[in-house]
Amino acid sequence: MSGGGGGGGSAPSRFADYFVICGLDTETGLEPDELSALCQYIQASKARDGASPFISSTTEGENFEQTPLRRTFKSKVLARYPENVEWNPFDQDAVGMLCMPKGLAFKTQADPREPQFHAFIITREDGSRTFGFALTFYEEVTSKQICSAMQTLYHMHNAEYDVLHAPPADDRDQSSMEDGEDTPVTKLQRFNSYDISRDTLYVSKCICLITPMSFMKACRSVLEQLHQAVTSPQPPPLPLESYIYNVLYEVPLPPPGRSLKFSGVYGPIICQRPSTNELPLFDFPVKEVFELLGVENVFQLFTCALLEFQILLYSQHYQRLMTVAETITALMFPFQWQHVYVPILPASLLHFLDAPVPYLMGLHSNGLDDRSKLELPQEANLCFVDIDNHFIELPEDLPQFPNKLEFVQEVSEILMAFGIPPEGNLHCSESASKLKRLRASELVSDKRNGNIAGSPLHSYELLKENETIARLQALVKRTGVSLEKLEVREDPSSNKDLKVQCDEEELRIYQLNIQIREVFANRFTQMFADYEVFVIQPSQDKESWFTNREQMQNFDKASFLSDQPEPYLPFLSRFLETQMFASFIDNKIMCHDDDDKDPVLRVFDSRVDKIRLLNVRTPTLRTSMYQKCTTVDEAGGRKGMPLPSGGGKIGRSSTQNTCV
Repeated sequence: MSGGGGGGGSAPSRFADYFVICGLDTETGLEPDELSALCQYIQASKARDGASPFISSTTEGENFEQTPLRRTFKSKVLARYPENVEWNPFDQDAVGMLCMPKGLAFKTQADPREPQFHAFIITREDGSRTFGFALTFYEEVTSKQICSAMQTLYHMHNAEYDVLHAPPADDRDQSSMEDGEDTPVTKLQRFNSYDISRDTLYVSKCICLITPMSFMKACRSVLEQLHQAVTSPQPPPLPLESYIYNVLYEVPLPPPGRSLKFSGVYGPIICQRPSTNELPLFDFPVKEVFELLGVENVFQLFTCALLEFQILLYSQHYQRLMTVAETITALMFPFQWQHVYVPILPASLLHFLDAPVPYLMGLHSNGLDDRSKLELPQEANLCFVDIDNHFIELPEDLPQFPNKLEFVQEVSEILMAFGIPPEGNLHCSESASKLKRLRASELVSDKRNGNIAGSPLHSYELLKENETIARLQALVKRTGVSLEKLEVREDPSSNKDLKVQCDEEELRIYQLNIQIREVFANRFTQMFADYEVFVIQPSQDKESWFTNREQMQNFDKASFLSDQPEPYLPFLSRFLETQMFASFIDNKIMCHDDDDKDPVLRVFDSRVDKIRLLNVRTPTLRTSMYQKCTTVDEAGGRKGMPLPSGGGKIGRSSTQNTCV
């Protein structure tokens, strides 16, 4: 099953809408990113003068303590394919800022230059979202003009630094006689400088996919394989343009409940789309969030999000900001965040933090400043989350989530079954780079992820429990791997063994995602199993009701609360006043028929109906008894589904795009 060619359309039907390249425009040269540079300067000077890091000032000069290699320069969208699609107009400013939120970065051969992946979201004026996936890497600067400009900047920087930090004459004479010690400027030039005659200059560049749906893992694989092909000494099997064309024009969006396999440069890429009766698509690793923050911090952050406090995430890793933000909002099912949502806040938009409205934003850290050096507005209403340091600062008067102890216990049991300590893995916070360097064999034999070295992984049992996992199983079986009899070797001797182990780790991540999400969804299903009884249906037609929506009551809050157990009230009385709850009830009123229902509401209502069938009770009789999630054990996957052959080819190869 393959998509059509490059023609337009009224609705997204392709896997990806755009392929984008961002980086240095050698024609315009080095352009300082003035807004980003100003924010960096104010933050750096805050320790000296006590100024707020989020108050701009036009009287401040350049931060000459920031060396040219550490300054911010403007990045630009260098190319995009296609030029435009009518259902998703290209937003050049947004894409440019979010692909490279802090602009261009320059490094030399002495600096680490590992490629970095991150996802991002663009929210349109109508509230709809487009998803972006960016891989940033470094390539050698071949322009002599750019290299010369960087050298000139260093000469200017050293001269200014010398003037600003030169000691008095007496001190200078004295220091020159003491063992020939290096001056600060000498140290700066030796350890943090650029010499055009001896150093190789590198600049960041970004390749990006813009897509209508958030298939994060598949997009990451596409980009990583493209980057591998660019940097490999051997040419790829086909011209790179063939693979890009395939992703943009020939790979379709998988229909609901179907899986898709298509070709990357070096191997197949697989993604699954949930069916209409499953939880919505979510492709970020819940595992990472619990490892970084721990169960207690996750629950506190979750409660803050439900009550629509201002939330600021803080990390030096863009992908961590996205992963935490997307996980917390996904766990809210069936409720949806209704306010400002900017998981990655570009450096030039820091003034957004002064907004007197609820928001969920992510702020990039330079890895040096801690919480004490940040002065944030309206701190009484702010939830501040330092992801890298396993720390959360809560707003005042935060009520406890209903049945929190039992809820935490249930989630902790699942985490421990997967080898994740409920308090989190502190090593994840201290160094993500170390984890990235772990070989697949180390991951499999590491007891922290729940696998005991030398023991078989019972992946077949895991696969039985969910439709999405079952589809993945069918695709894996197509490749000839038998999951029922899989044995893991502690010291693998072939690339095939390593690939199998990586597949196993991916399956475990999928399975943990499913179980954690089911437990959170079950909480809201239990708490709001009788919510329909209290929905106030309008007496007039829908159009009139919608016009006068602000004056209308849509939910009998007083009656609902009077039926709740006393311990629930501090949280529920505030949650019923949130915009997300009001929007949820509005959707219920606007959509009477199943055909008209919002997909999220349809899934939730089907779960409520099931709860009512399993728990025969008076609708308004509430109990505080905690009922654990049973849907994880009950979920049955479709097994043994055959994969059809055929599909769209790329170029003259035999590569196929297949939906199952």
